[in-house]
Amino acid sequence: MSPDQASPERAAQHYFTASPAAAHRPGLVQVVLPDLHFECDTDAGVFSAARLDPGTRVLLETVPPPPGRGDLLDLGTGYGPVALAMAARAPEATVWAVDVNERALDLCAGNADRAGLGNVRCVTPAAPELPGQFAAIWSNPPIRVGKQALHAMLARWLGRLAPGGQAHLVVQRNLGADSLQRWLQAQGWLAARIASRNGYRVLQVSSA
Repeated sequence: MSPDQASPERAAQHYFTASPAAAHRPGLVQVVLPDLHFECDTDAGVFSAARLDPGTRVLLETVPPPPGRGDLLDLGTGYGPVALAMAARAPEATVWAVDVNERALDLCAGNADRAGLGNVRCVTPAAPELPGQFAAIWSNPPIRVGKQALHAMLARWLGRLAPGGQAHLVVQRNLGADSLQRWLQAQGWLAARIASRNGYRVLQVSSA
């Protein structure tokens, strides 16, 4: 099996399912950035439950500030570190923290409440209240769902970027960051690498 694929049996235990089968194992992660500090509750069955994922750190330490107003999207929020950072950096914007994992969404909502960030909305991808367009998208996308599912997910959500909006994606080089950049360009997007650190690429994506 290639590193960006998972069998249905493995996926049933993993963070990209609606109801992870893993037994609960609560934890706490300190999210410490140059400008922010959050304490986040975590649990088994969510992405990077034991620590702030290094790719997520690279994204949050290199991405430009989000738009100050409007609807912003954290795609694949997990327990919420990206959504919380967006919300803290753009307190007058509404941050939509989207994930299929209901355990992760519960954690994200609790972590936003703990941080006093009332501008975070934690919802599933099918939530009817989601806006039609987003001024910005930040994501550490779930590469391990497999290439076909990843491409379908990105095509769906990037198509909801508002005119002039930008997406920022962090992808590990060894898990296909450069091939993903080429695919995005082949789909007609402007996709540029704006940062590279510790084996991760940050891609900036916008309309051509």
